[in-house]
Amino acid sequence: MPKRYFDRLQTIDYLIRIKGTGKPAQLAKRLRISERTLYEFLKMMKELGAPIEYDRYKESYYYSEKGGFNIRFSKNLVTATGAVMMLLLINLW
Repeated sequence: MPKRYFDRLQTIDYLIRIKGTGKPAQLAKRLRISERTLYEFLKMMKELGAPIEYDRYKESYYYSEKGGFNIRFSKNLVTATGAVMMLLLINLW
């Protein structure tokens, strides 16, 4: 997946968090994507659990709960093998 995909996702997330997206057409133009592509991003974000709503009065998307996306590499995550071992231990307990 190209880096610009993640950059756009982070930009959309930031603008939603600050309630500064504007109307869908404005946001799509700002991101240099089609409205259809914008709706695909929003759908994917919602499928990943983002509580995205649209405020017609403020003309902006917003999160109905605090939170946001964090797309970064982290060295401190449990490895897949370690996670499987932890799940096995929990299930055996």
